[in-house]
Amino acid sequence: MSLTRSAIEPLRFREALGHYASGITVITSHVDGEPIGFTCQSFYSVSMSPPLVSFSVKRSSYSYPRIRQAGRFAVNILSGEQVGISDQFARQGEDKWRGVEWQESPLGNPIIADSLHWLDCEIHAEHAAGDHLIVIGEVKALNPRDIAATQPLLYFKGQYCNLTARSAA
Repeated sequence: MSLTRSAIEPLRFREALGHYASGITVITSHVDGEPIGFTCQSFYSVSMSPPLVSFSVKRSSYSYPRIRQAGRFAVNILSGEQVGISDQFARQGEDKWRGVEWQESPLGNPIIADSLHWLDCEIHAEHAAGDHLIVIGEVKALNPRDIAATQPLLYFKGQYCNLTARSAA
């Protein structure tokens, strides 16, 4: 039996990928005295030695060129209580930082208060991939505290969910 190649419809592709649960992060940096950031669910580890992580971002992103200019970024891993933060940083053109408490990381990146965890990174590499860029960062610092009781913010089939709700179902 042979498989024939056919064009994948973008909406069907997006629907299929929605069946892969992912955590939610906010990628942040600080350039010219201004904090910048965006919500990102395509984040993953790449290497343990050296410690590398990666995220994907649309080539048309407004925020990423400024992050590239800074040469560094933080990954804020959101907790289950931070749906509002995720929504706020997913918007374009608004003051994403209004009402958001944050402090500077060791590299000078914004760390969003109450995030589950954070990683402070320098840009290591960037690769073009279709309509996105794959950005690889070398982790230079991370959150030293343990808040294991807090749940992560997850996204599955187009909506936020949590581990407790899914495991009880």
